[in-house]
Amino acid sequence: MSIQHITKGLQGDNSLDETLFSLIARDLEEKGYSVRPAALPEYLAYSLHDYQQTMSAREYEAAGTGRGDDYLKNEFVRTDEICWITGESAAGAEWLSWTGRLQQYLNRRLFLGLFSFESHFAHYRPGDFYKRHYDAFRGETNRVLSVVVYLNPAWNPIDGGELVMYEGDLDTDGLKVVPLLGTIVVFLSEEFPHEVLPAKRDRYSIAGWYRVNTSIDNKIDPPQ
Repeated sequence: MSIQHITKGLQGDNSLDETLFSLIARDLEEKGYSVRPAALPEYLAYSLHDYQQTMSAREYEAAGTGRGDDYLKNEFVRTDEICWITGESAAGAEWLSWTGRLQQYLNRRLFLGLFSFESHFAHYRPGDFYKRHYDAFRGETNRVLSVVVYLNPAWNPIDGGELVMYEGDLDTDGLKVVPLLGTIVVFLSEEFPHEVLPAKRDRYSIAGWYRVNTSIDNKIDPPQ
């Protein structure tokens, strides 16, 4: 994608974002989740895709589960690798700006009290997976809303790698989401167990979480 296209996108019509944000908010109100195929602004989808393709293997780390002292790397649960987004790259800064606008909109519309956002690039090699799990950690309520964006052009159903979202513990069928470039998935972190099925080719995405402020006394949460 050309610099001109990216620049044009950055200066694009904010009404398009407002329309998308409104659709996501409505879905969250009605169902608790939103799946919007190829809905991420094109300039942003390609900017993130192009940047992730330039990342070296050294920038990734094996993904784990839990946080802080409870963080564990367990290849029985997940085998992907991740790189946290700090905003130091132009693509990362664009992404954080866009998710910041979404945060503001959802707080105005749904009164969620979203306080901060964290996210990482994820790379699933052929055969990698992430078994069924919840995003909100047991005993903690600081992760409120999960966001996933896919960065895979020309992805076909035969490539596998679907996200499967379940409506509670008793659901065994789930909703399958093909990880096609620009597809956005937003859902309540505590309500929907989900998994990532193995793919036949390299699979790229971003996973992120909006959090509320649960600081108590001298314990700062989320950490700065």
